[in-house]
Amino acid sequence: MSAGTVDDVARARRILCFGATGSGKSTLALELGARLGLPVTLVDDLCWDPGWTEAPGEEQDRRVLPLLERDAWVFDSVYSRQAPRAFELVDVIVALDYPRLVSLARLVRRTARRIRTRERVCNGNVETLRLALARDSIILWHFRSWRSKRERMRRWHADPDAPPVLLLPRPADADALLAALPGSR
Repeated sequence: MSAGTVDDVARARRILCFGATGSGKSTLALELGARLGLPVTLVDDLCWDPGWTEAPGEEQDRRVLPLLERDAWVFDSVYSRQAPRAFELVDVIVALDYPRLVSLARLVRRTARRIRTRERVCNGNVETLRLALARDSIILWHFRSWRSKRERMRRWHADPDAPPVLLLPRPADADALLAALPGSR
C-alpha cells in the first residue's frame, strides 16, 4: 500500500509531512496536529542549536528518536539519519510534491520576512541577509535538495510496500485535505 487517502490521514496516529525546503511542511504539520489532536514536532527545533550550529548526529538521535517512539505524533519532516526509524513507525506520509517555483517562492518570502522581522527560529536563531546569501544558505539548500526530495516522495508513493503516501501536487490539495478533516470549519 502506498497511495494514501484523506481517510488514512484522519485515522493516523503518526503522520510524517515531507517536501522540499519552503514547501509548507511545518505549517501543514501544525494544522494537522491541531485538527487531529496530535502532538507536533518541528524537527529543525531539535536539530539546530543556537548560533546556527547543527547538532551532531548522535545528539540528533538522542533528541528525535524517543519522540518517534511515542504513540502519537505529527513530524514536519525528519532528517536522513532518523528517516528509517520514522518510516518503520509512520501511519501515513503527507508529501508536498509542489513545483519548484511554488516552494522556492514560499521560501524566499518566508526568509525575507524573517530577515525583516528578526523572527527567532530554531532555538533563538535569526535569519540574516548574510546567511541568506552564504554558500550554505537555506535558499541554496533548496536548489541542492529539491530534486532528490521530489524523487524520494514519488518513489515512496509508487512502492506498494511503503506506508500510505498522500501525494499533494498543489497547495490547493493541502487546503482540501485540511478542509476534509475532523475539526475543520
